[in-house]
Amino acid sequence: MSTPYKPRPSSGPRDDRGPGGKRRYVRKKFCRFCAEKELQIDYKNAYMIKQFVSERGKIVPRRITGNCAKHQRKLTMEIKKARVVALIPFTATQVR
Repeated sequence: MSTPYKPRPSSGPRDDRGPGGKRRYVRKKFCRFCAEKELQIDYKNAYMIKQFVSERGKIVPRRITGNCAKHQRKLTMEIKKARVVALIPFTATQVR
């Protein structure tokens, strides 16, 4: 007679244990644009938009930035506008 399958208890979707089993502090991510209502997403503000683009030129995802879905969609459109107007590059400069 076989024993019934018992799944191992999990610690949830995110395990906050780092190497060696030590707990590490994970800060709660929040949407910067929801927190500061006066902060507007605009393609002409290249300094702010560059914070959401990686060094390779890729748009940083929501799970990394902590933006809400509404503001991430708006941010994506503004980044694409800024690329077309040549305020920010499409890709990183090629280094040999």
